[in-house]
Amino acid sequence: MKTSAERLAVLGCAGLVAVTVAGCGSVTDAVKGDSGKSITMGTAQLSGVLDPAVSYDSGSWLVLRNTFQSLLAFPAAASTPTPDAAQSCEFTGGDATEYHCTLRSGLKFSNGHPLTAADVVFSIERVKKINDPGGPVSLLSSIKSVEAKGDTEVLFHLNTPDATLPAKLASPAGAIVDHQVFPADKALANDKVIGSGPYRVDSVEMAGKQLGKVVLLPNDKFTGDAKLRNNKFTVRYFDKAEDLKAALDKGDVDLTDNSLEPNTAAQIRSDQQGGKADLQVTEGDSNDTRSLVFNTKDPVGGNVAVRQAAAQLVDRKALARDVFARTVQPLYAMVPAGVTGHTTAFFDRYGDQDVAKAKKILTDAKVQTPVKLNLTWSRSRAGSNEADTLKKQLEAGGLFQVTVQQEADWEAYKKGWADGKYQAYVIGWFADYPDPDNYIAPLLVNGGAYHHGWDDPRISGKLVPDALKQADRSAAAAGYGQIQQIEAENAPLIPLYQNKAFYAFRSYVTGVESTVDTTGVFRFWEIGRTK
Repeated sequence: MKTSAERLAVLGCAGLVAVTVAGCGSVTDAVKGDSGKSITMGTAQLSGVLDPAVSYDSGSWLVLRNTFQSLLAFPAAASTPTPDAAQSCEFTGGDATEYHCTLRSGLKFSNGHPLTAADVVFSIERVKKINDPGGPVSLLSSIKSVEAKGDTEVLFHLNTPDATLPAKLASPAGAIVDHQVFPADKALANDKVIGSGPYRVDSVEMAGKQLGKVVLLPNDKFTGDAKLRNNKFTVRYFDKAEDLKAALDKGDVDLTDNSLEPNTAAQIRSDQQGGKADLQVTEGDSNDTRSLVFNTKDPVGGNVAVRQAAAQLVDRKALARDVFARTVQPLYAMVPAGVTGHTTAFFDRYGDQDVAKAKKILTDAKVQTPVKLNLTWSRSRAGSNEADTLKKQLEAGGLFQVTVQQEADWEAYKKGWADGKYQAYVIGWFADYPDPDNYIAPLLVNGGAYHHGWDDPRISGKLVPDALKQADRSAAAAGYGQIQQIEAENAPLIPLYQNKAFYAFRSYVTGVESTVDTTGVFRFWEIGRTK
């Protein structure tokens, strides 16, 4: 993982060069974990499954990034991936339609089975075969076929140029599973999953349909170079942010991810600055975003004037200030600040909240007011305050009549939006990889991962494919800017805010600062304790 390998480079005149670990020397053995140093982390990011073929949420990926290897991985604070299970990877030819990887030697799964090119092929084909609607299959859509050449070489054939393939393979969508353990056509039970990462799953406790606790131990078969600073890492899942905070106060958990209620995180920060050191908080960059999504197949959400009026009424500054205690920042486009291609398309088009402009949009479109709209939510760090505040903003001037409803069951919520059950719903997007495409293609093309039903042929048929041909990702920024202008005009999703990362921890916990960054990878092995 953290090697001295060259990062994936792009050359405007010659295309993509190889990603290789040449010159790095031998791979060091993984440390088994510092004696007696057990860490418990709490999160309110719920999930129900740990099989990479059907897992596509932050709650599961938190664990998968630490228990599975992919061909490539993102080092700390990196914007491009480097080899992980691979020795080297490169695009062959100049059109980014063939990708070749050579595996490192001596790789093993935690059960002792060898990890070979056949496992890589099986893993990719399995995701596509299972084709779970809530899984990460969309990230692998550019892969036409994949073949093993002996035990150590893998060749990907793409159906279209995809310069972001290395980043996608570095996500848990590219996690390598044991073909001798995982069924080819269905998910494996959570407590049976086998990976080759620095940790192995020791036990899993469920809380109904959701994960309750996952216990990880060092994987003594791991041959990477992650040095574990603990000998046991437990992830506990909490249904409510206040329950997570109570567990932190009592010492039942040693640290939290970015799940605390915003005012709580802000208070811990204030106490820390005031010299109170019982609890500490690390504030870092984050490219996680949250949006208001419309079901455009619904008669109400399908009316572009309704969506534009909603975009005109949303007050992002008030959300950030009054609901989230400035632990988020307003977001005015699909691609967040800090990522290449970021714009302010919604602000450029709509400006600040303006009731008169919203009324004119509806009047010109002959839309009868108040527009009756059901707004559904499930998980929020601010609890019901977020949805209730959006309701008040949309009802300004009597233009909307909003009914707020909560779907407490996360799996039911995912099924609800996939089935077109909701008119409008609030949902967060946790980046798979730090590239503008990850905020565009998965969310806008062919109805998107949230099944809003909107698609624009200018985006799906030309702008996205053209951008994916750009090996120099900065050169693709203009195309992504145009996409965001089109999306702002039609507003199937209304970006609301971009999270800041606030990880709270007990004063004896070390290493948090070194693993909070925009890659979205929280590296369990970096976390230790002084007592």
